[in-house]
Amino acid sequence: MKYLKFFLFCILRYNCLSMLNLWRRGIIQIKGKPAFSRVFIYKNTTCLIEREAKIRINSGSVTFNKPWFKKDPFPSLLTIHSKGILEVDGIFTFYPSSRITISYGAHLSLKNGYANMGLNLCCFNHISIGENVALSENVTIRDSDNHTITSHPHTVSKPIFIGDHVWIGMGATILKGVTIGEGAIVAAGAVVTRDVPAHALVAGVPAKVIKTGVSWGN
Repeated sequence: MKYLKFFLFCILRYNCLSMLNLWRRGIIQIKGKPAFSRVFIYKNTTCLIEREAKIRINSGSVTFNKPWFKKDPFPSLLTIHSKGILEVDGIFTFYPSSRITISYGAHLSLKNGYANMGLNLCCFNHISIGENVALSENVTIRDSDNHTITSHPHTVSKPIFIGDHVWIGMGATILKGVTIGEGAIVAAGAVVTRDVPAHALVAGVPAKVIKTGVSWGN
């Protein structure tokens, strides 16, 4: 009876069919509890997931396109290409109008946190997001330029590491090869092209440290 109630709840609230198909195809890999309590895909989510792609839930859960209000009209897109991996070690929520792309052989790692509306995350190499991370509206995270510059040596893709308890402000852009230290704050509209020290506030284009020793609360 307990599992029947949960199943009916999923049908009413989530795109249960998509979740079941992903599980049956071996896309969703769960350690511990059944998939019904670990991966939630709300309606208006388009899933384009190729063979040999994986959603690996080590602990916690992941939720896609969770609406802010009933009948929220904004859709989301989740694309995982072949051999791409989405790995979860916490509880992470993507709110509406998110566009998440994991390219061939790339690895997106999530712990605890959330992404507000309008996230544009493109993972071509490796992106790691730590504990208690807050991504504000219309944030872009992209670990690749996708094009070469022929006039001088140029690495197209480099990993991005976002540390624990980081707050990334509205409309900020995080580019390839960046590590953001624990407790850092990225101001609204900033374009981050180099590492951010722990407990620093960065702002501007390109982003620069404007304060150190900062802290923020939930």
